[in-house]
Amino acid sequence: MIRPTRRAVLLFAGVLPLPWLALSLRTRLWPYAFHPAIVFCACLAADTVLARPRRRVQVKVDAPAAAHVGEAFEAAVTVAASGPSGVYEAALDLGGDTDSVAEGNPFAIRGRESVWIRPLRRGTLRIETAWLRWRGPLRLVEDTRRFPVAREVAVVPNVHPARGDALALYFRDALYGTKTQRDAGEGAEFESLREYAPGLDSRFIDWKHSARHRRMLVREFRSERNHPIVLAFDTGHLMREPMDGIPRLDHSINAGLLLARVALAADDLVGIYSFDSRARQFMPPGRGVQAFRRLQQASAGLAYTADETNFTLGMAELQSRLRRRSLVVLFTDFIDTITAELLVENVRRLSARHLLVFVTLRDDLLTEMFEAYPAGDSEVARAVLAADFLRERNIVLEKLERLGVQCIDTPATELSTALLNRYLMIKHRGLL
Repeated sequence: MIRPTRRAVLLFAGVLPLPWLALSLRTRLWPYAFHPAIVFCACLAADTVLARPRRRVQVKVDAPAAAHVGEAFEAAVTVAASGPSGVYEAALDLGGDTDSVAEGNPFAIRGRESVWIRPLRRGTLRIETAWLRWRGPLRLVEDTRRFPVAREVAVVPNVHPARGDALALYFRDALYGTKTQRDAGEGAEFESLREYAPGLDSRFIDWKHSARHRRMLVREFRSERNHPIVLAFDTGHLMREPMDGIPRLDHSINAGLLLARVALAADDLVGIYSFDSRARQFMPPGRGVQAFRRLQQASAGLAYTADETNFTLGMAELQSRLRRRSLVVLFTDFIDTITAELLVENVRRLSARHLLVFVTLRDDLLTEMFEAYPAGDSEVARAVLAADFLRERNIVLEKLERLGVQCIDTPATELSTALLNRYLMIKHRGLL
């Protein structure tokens, strides 16, 4: 599509009154009155002809086959044109079933340029079209062309946060070679006997062996292994709410995959379960590298739904599928004590047989509204409402803790660390 530029419009506006001005001054100038307009039209036609046609311009977009939610990836746009190169204005049309933000779109390009795209939801991101616009040598016309791209990028859960100091606890490869790592703790598996020293727990003194060896000996234990762990994700409408630009569900998935990697390295078994108005997906606990790959694929398929969460059906279905005592990590959310009544009741039934870790994301907005200095009546009303929500949230968490549930209520940026610390504490104390 060719259209005049702003420069052409301004020049035409300046040339248009010249014939009337010349005729009003001298009528003998009428043969020359329209010469400026003719010259302008000739320049406009020449600029249109000299503008590069579509067949001489090619656009190529290179993008990775997969990207991680919340992490920007690079899409390289290359413009190849026969003849002299120039500066183009380009823009990418993004589509698919995921939300995304392209930094610096539209952009200027000369030959090759990179565009950083940040997906905000899981799914399939499609780079559908590349738009290119260039001007003629006289800058009087501009040509806008559409180039189909049809490039698809699979947006999967982000596993990069799995790097960190916490992973070093279970890495088998040490800095100076491979060495055996002892998982000491208060588990039930006997490790060895050692001589008693001040500071050791006197409850673990082995009196029989102490009498036989005529010195005080204590029993050492190691953390138990082969425990089944189930990552239970609530995919209801509350988990669609964005936090720091990313839905709560994706924050939970990222933290769950980090826990899965650490647990699999500790020889535990990890599975996945999702539910909202009904049970959606269940993968029984497995072990090894293949289990983590299956967990990645299963978590990538967790859909964003607008359904109300049915905790009675979801927890009953999960309990019927678990044959032995397991560690259930429940990622969910609630609003107030009224909506959490069924949640507390069904969590109580599940925690009677299994060890439950209840994980929610704390919204810092409520705390900021409560702690902000009120400048008017509306701010006071917001602070009162925020205080009510925070109080009811604490009431629900206290009820769950009295039931023996391990509760984690933390901001999204601290979720992975808090979840790992709680898992390591459970392993150290042998609570399973």
